[in-house]
Amino acid sequence: MLNKDLKLIYACNLVGSFGDGLYAYLLPYYITNSLNAGSVEVGILYAVMTLVAALTLLFAGTLADKYDRKKIMLAGWIAWLPAPIIFSFARNWFEMLPGMLLWGVWLGGPTGTAYIVSAADEKRVTLTFAMISSSWSLGYIFSPAFGGYLAGTVGMRTVFYLASTFYAIATLILLFIKSQKAKDYALPTSKEEYSFFQLLKTRKLLKLSVFFASMMFIIMMFRPFVPKFLAEVYGYGDFEIGVLGSISFFGSAVLAILLGKIGDKWRKAYALAASLLLCSLSLALLLLFGNLEILTITFFLTGGSYLTWSLLGAVVGPLAPESIRARWVSVPQTVTMFASFVAPYLGGVLYGISTYYPFTAAIIVALVLALVAFTMQDV
Repeated sequence: MLNKDLKLIYACNLVGSFGDGLYAYLLPYYITNSLNAGSVEVGILYAVMTLVAALTLLFAGTLADKYDRKKIMLAGWIAWLPAPIIFSFARNWFEMLPGMLLWGVWLGGPTGTAYIVSAADEKRVTLTFAMISSSWSLGYIFSPAFGGYLAGTVGMRTVFYLASTFYAIATLILLFIKSQKAKDYALPTSKEEYSFFQLLKTRKLLKLSVFFASMMFIIMMFRPFVPKFLAEVYGYGDFEIGVLGSISFFGSAVLAILLGKIGDKWRKAYALAASLLLCSLSLALLLLFGNLEILTITFFLTGGSYLTWSLLGAVVGPLAPESIRARWVSVPQTVTMFASFVAPYLGGVLYGISTYYPFTAAIIVALVLALVAFTMQDV
């Protein structure tokens, strides 16, 4: 199914995501309780990270079309290496900023997408993206619980050091993939006329950018408030919430394969619609049932909403000319990232009015977007 290079990328993502999961879930709690930061300061840190990510996607797309894509992907992991170390020495929330800036460097976004599209079997592009996406989910299944255990026994500094070690191992694994450069980059048509805003004028790319931005917007509007909802409405504690989070990542890994097969056997638009329907169904179950057994099924289905990024790559990547593939993909990724930057704020406003509002709004919009996906004729 996956060739040697794609298997190495899978292994790299699996190891790297495990390291990332050791502290990512705990970081807001750590910043609040250990560094005495308020919700505003935590919001500033995460806003900075998201903004850097949105800006580096465009930069990465340009670099990946001009230089060796393998080196750009390696640079992305190298940028992450010092971030946990910086976190470990921070004495207040402001000293976390350099680490958050580095953690926001997403050079691998469009670069990895372009690499995978060029290396994958063209008849199994959606499944390939789904499988590689599942490696991230698998890495996150157990690492938050393990990171929490280590934090409670040996302290967060050790957790940060261990995370950086896993980043280093992921970087070493990536060293063994083949180099890959965009074909025909030197052609005049591959350069000046394909800036971000000029590409955005392409009708199909604009339509897909708006669609994926809408999809990510509704997901990020409710996702930060799921643990809060479980605690405040159903009275669950940290352990139960953590277990349900792990189940959602497991569901993402399993459902990625199913949606990938749907996309390759029928149409990618059907995989998009199925992901949105799963999102809507899981949220409806969340609002209706607080029973832990039913919530187990609910959070398994929620995993389908974690696949937006991989589906974006599978849909947009093959449409792009090879010489500008990374820049082409960076356009909807950047638009999508900016959308996710704004969404949690609206979700917070709605949650403040009623704990049910962000989820109810997401159910309705997800159903509408699923219908739009079904009607897409050229995806």
